[in-house]
Amino acid sequence: MQSIFGKLITAMITPFGNDGQVDYQKAADLAEFLLEEGSEGILLAGTTGESPVLNNEEKLQLFQVVKERVGGKAKVIAGTGCNSTEASLELSIKAAEIGIDGLMLVTPYYNKPSQTGLKEHFKLIAEAVPHLPVMLYNVPSRTGVNLLAETVIELSKTNNIVAVKEASGDLTQVAKIIHGCAKKFSLYCGNDAEILPILSLGGKGVVSVAAHLVAKKIIKLMESFFSGNHREAALIHGELLPIFEVLFISTNPLPLKAALKLLGRDTGRHRLPLNELEADKCKILHKVLKEKGIF
Repeated sequence: MQSIFGKLITAMITPFGNDGQVDYQKAADLAEFLLEEGSEGILLAGTTGESPVLNNEEKLQLFQVVKERVGGKAKVIAGTGCNSTEASLELSIKAAEIGIDGLMLVTPYYNKPSQTGLKEHFKLIAEAVPHLPVMLYNVPSRTGVNLLAETVIELSKTNNIVAVKEASGDLTQVAKIIHGCAKKFSLYCGNDAEILPILSLGGKGVVSVAAHLVAKKIIKLMESFFSGNHREAALIHGELLPIFEVLFISTNPLPLKAALKLLGRDTGRHRLPLNELEADKCKILHKVLKEKGIF
């Protein structure tokens, strides 16, 4: 059964102008480009979108602008989670009022809640917007806490908690979640380099960074796998691995924004505390992308 979000969701970067302000026109244009490349969903204000440095007004305007441009043609998913339950709840309700298609809620970071605290946090927010599908987001390397399989399985019993973006890197945990959750629940790969292994365990798709550059090949990989052509899927996965890896040669989204600039799609600067990709890593990025025929 296919997820309501589709197979390919792109975690979109947030373009900034030279003045450091969000460039909403470029954001809308980029969302449309990603749709044309094959994305079925656009995730806004996630890790790749530099969510920690966006204020709520900027996030809501970003949600509105992109929804107006691609709404009805792609699922627009709003990243509304943070380390405050009250703040996450408030932003989620406001995003719902805009008419967003779904929410992604990251595991609260820094304060390291217990699994009981995580369950209460996610359930409270999901139940406040019962008409919206919710995707959980587990990325312990960023948040400092792991959303355990048992917790996800329990949360999947909440009507509108329908998916998880799993970026723990723990395939045993992935298998436990897929095996233990109801059929309506979908697990998405949260690390591009793990697409094929997670599909083989029963994953439904990917929330991708690399889809900014190679969406069509990622789609081909997944189509090959789901049609039973596992050898072709493995060959494509192997071909894409150097790209997946080089996009994480430094903190995401620094390499991705540098790559887009190399391709003539300048999405502007980063906001501090992130800075530009170091010159030596730019050279490595350039070399890999050139060798793989990206430009």
